Amino acid sequence: MKALQLEKPQQLRFIETPEPAAPGPGQALVRVQRVGICGTDYSGFLGKMPFFSYPRIPGHELGVEVLTVGPGVKNVRPGDRCSVEPYMHCGQCFPCRKGATNCCENLKVLGVMMDGGLTERMVLPAHKLHPANNLSPEQCALVETLAIGCHAVNRGNPVVGENVLVIGAGPIGLSAIEFAKLSGAKTIVMDLNEQRLDFVRAKMGVSDTIYGKGDGAELEALKQLTDGGLAQVVVDATGSNKSMANAMTYCGFTGRLVYVGITQAEVAFPHAPVMHRRELTLLASRNALPPDFTRIIKLIENGKIDTRPWITHHARFGELIEQFPTFIQPENGVIKAIVDME
Repeated sequence: MKALQLEKPQQLRFIETPEPAAPGPGQALVRVQRVGICGTDYSGFLGKMPFFSYPRIPGHELGVEVLTVGPGVKNVRPGDRCSVEPYMHCGQCFPCRKGATNCCENLKVLGVMMDGGLTERMVLPAHKLHPANNLSPEQCALVETLAIGCHAVNRGNPVVGENVLVIGAGPIGLSAIEFAKLSGAKTIVMDLNEQRLDFVRAKMGVSDTIYGKGDGAELEALKQLTDGGLAQVVVDATGSNKSMANAMTYCGFTGRLVYVGITQAEVAFPHAPVMHRRELTLLASRNALPPDFTRIIKLIENGKIDTRPWITHHARFGELIEQFPTFIQPENGVIKAIVDME
């Protein structure tokens, strides 16, 4: 069985792996149909992802078809098309016991700390499969990306009448934009890439955008868009420690700042004049929760989320070694690349 392995940073190779064993109790054997390429995959390829280990079969944004199920499986059956929740939690630690399976103390994410979906078939815990028979395989592979933004916006909990600023219009930022809009709050997007802002305006229907070139004009622009009140919720999806440090200045009084991007660098910010004076709340957002997947599948089914603008590039599995590096090049304008495994 063929799989694509990231042997070490910037070195991909095809390998042969054994066929998976028959699924045991609570497990399902699935055929991988589509794999979305994520910022985590790019960071792993470049050697910049803190949680990534090598060698590794990447791939955690998955659209799969169930082939067979093991004893006791009730939530899926052979033939079901599913989205995969790729966060393998232990179920025993304190966060798991309180329902925060997204930040399990022993968490292993498919394609990051354990081998993922850039392979033909795999056995998975059945409870990590979310049936989505009314979605296409491509849409199933998009659900996990959307779930990251869903969880981040849930952390900030915006409501109608508030202003939400999303900083960074890459795939995770775009997923946060979807749910900021659904909250009914006014959605504003900031990025230093005009091409991405053009996409947000043309494809996502967000007219209030700010070109963040770092000259201080961004704050004034935000004041103008919010009648001076700034943002009640700021979601920083950049992964840049400089952006994350500066994001606090865009929070209005009693605002909430959500970090959904990841950085290995230190993040420093002014406490007394900004965080303390404005009584701000600082939140982290990691992965997503099972209800996020269920909600997103229904939103796509009902037409509340239009996935058509998301997929800008495609690749066939056998051509991925050559095509993968091109997805990282900014001039190619990749929003989401999808790998056809069939």
